[in-house]
Amino acid sequence: MILRDLHGRFVHGPRVHVLAGHLGEAIPRGASVLDVGCGDGALASELLALRPDLEIHGIDVVVRDDTAIPVEPFDGSRIPAPEGSYDVILFVDVLHHTEDPRVLLREARRVCRGCIVIKDHNRNGFLAGPTLRFMDWVGNRPDQIALPYNYWPRERWRRAFRELRLEVVSWNEKLSLFRPPGDWVFGRSLHFVARLVPE
Repeated sequence: MILRDLHGRFVHGPRVHVLAGHLGEAIPRGASVLDVGCGDGALASELLALRPDLEIHGIDVVVRDDTAIPVEPFDGSRIPAPEGSYDVILFVDVLHHTEDPRVLLREARRVCRGCIVIKDHNRNGFLAGPTLRFMDWVGNRPDQIALPYNYWPRERWRRAFRELRLEVVSWNEKLSLFRPPGDWVFGRSLHFVARLVPE
């Protein structure tokens, strides 16, 4: 409980604000956005505060009682929307919770009519795997979120995008999500925000 409170106070809140800024730069103006795996909706709410031109809908496998935006349930593999329903499909720290990220990426490609924006992790660098596991456990274990620890190295992401005929139009690893000195350990190039468009 103490660890969770410290994480919420010193990590989660500031991180949400910084990350919303990066996502706001990647999402086109006036877009309809589907936030897949939106959790409590705090990030979507922060994004709307920065970008009131956006329309954001949320879906998640577990719908919490108190969310900052309306959230609909889904089964974790099929996005409950027709082809071309949204301008942007957004995945924030979701794909590494799946057994195979390509399943949801295929669905995103089907449902989006514009681009896919991803925030996730690179398993590259010194002790990348253990560091990512620790962050995941601290941030998600209290909410009973599945933790398969399926972190891909940078080249594996790129290969999956090529397989799915998704072109990377932007890729940012300089996110500074944590305050120093935390960013020296938990930031580095372990995180990325990418914008993809169907070829």
